[in-house]
Amino acid sequence: MLCQNKLKASLNQGKPVLGLLNSIPSPLMVEMIGYAGYDFVILDMEHVGVNPETLENMIRSAECADLTPLVRVPSIDTATIMRVLDCGAQGIVAPRIRNRAEAEQIVSASRYYPLGMRGISGGRCTGFGTIDLVSYMELANREIMVVVMIEDRNGVENIEEIVSVLGIDMVLEGAVDLSQSYGYPARPLEPVVQEAVQHIATICHAHAVPFCAIPRIEGQFEAWRKQGVNAFLMGDDRGISFRALKAQTAMYK
Repeated sequence: MLCQNKLKASLNQGKPVLGLLNSIPSPLMVEMIGYAGYDFVILDMEHVGVNPETLENMIRSAECADLTPLVRVPSIDTATIMRVLDCGAQGIVAPRIRNRAEAEQIVSASRYYPLGMRGISGGRCTGFGTIDLVSYMELANREIMVVVMIEDRNGVENIEEIVSVLGIDMVLEGAVDLSQSYGYPARPLEPVVQEAVQHIATICHAHAVPFCAIPRIEGQFEAWRKQGVNAFLMGDDRGISFRALKAQTAMYK
């Protein structure tokens, strides 16, 4: 059943939060992420083949581990967003947002009238009727987050109009994909790419919209904190798991 969004509350209070991208579609992995102390998890449907039942169980695992579950959808598809929210996700992460119209579309698909046009349903998000639909719709409009990713030059150039859309709760940088738009594929640390990321952060700050950074090298976390950035995506569980497994075998070879 939908309840207070602890991630949203922490951001509103200016508290630092740490998240992880989930690329291993397993409820057990999500539960471990929560017990490891992360504040939020982004369950990936864009690059990961996860079936609906597994996704719902992953959201349950996040709830059990006091972890805010967000879901990155493959695209701005109203039907997909509706099903993800109906099974209990506390936020939508929308990739490749390039302009105001797309930002408005993702907000509309994620919120009920008068803030949007999300389809109405019951089920586990209402506690199977424990919360009446009118109360749930008010709660959902208040607590469910809409996060947009900026991953190409169009998004950077239009960032001011994107964050001006009522209902955008956070902006997540996507420097690796962004690097392709600037002619440096898979080179997110190129100065021109980092300048674009900084521009995104600056505009977010000016509009009081939380910016989520992805620290990639030593010192970046501290540098962002000095700028007042409080939200961080600390990589993905697949990469962290592989490095931990590799490090252990290296000890014995």
